[in-house]
Amino acid sequence: MNTTTAIKSYAKIGIESGVNAADPHKLISMLYQGALLAVANAKNGILRKDITGKGAAISKAISIIDEGLNASLDKNVGGELAHNLSSLYEYMTVRLITANLKNDTAILDEVARLLADLKDAWDSIRPPAAQPVATQPAAVQPRPAANPQLVYGRV
Repeated sequence: MNTTTAIKSYAKIGIESGVNAADPHKLISMLYQGALLAVANAKNGILRKDITGKGAAISKAISIIDEGLNASLDKNVGGELAHNLSSLYEYMTVRLITANLKNDTAILDEVARLLADLKDAWDSIRPPAAQPVATQPAAVQPRPAANPQLVYGRV
């Protein structure tokens, strides 16, 4: 087994272990992180003129957004917020397709900003019970969110 194969295997096991150990809130955060990484890889592909790599990375970002984030929305329970998020995910997918066709890094930057803002907002409403104990003293723990599961109910 060569070094590259070993590293890829190790990374795959690490990701699978992280997913298996993650609570539903963390899984959504991981989807955001994966989409951000895929968009960054697409931008690098454009800059390196690696058309195959760019296409694969954009396809991965679209898959994460569409089949992960959008598919996990519970629109019946999440109401207007869930519908607005779904529309935003659809917008990002269209923008990623456009970025792919035009090799436009500015569009990728736009999608990355949207994803980063959503990830930051999602991470900020993490229920206190799900927070690692060592990360925040009891005096500064945030107020519990209304119920983040209302939007992502099928996780």
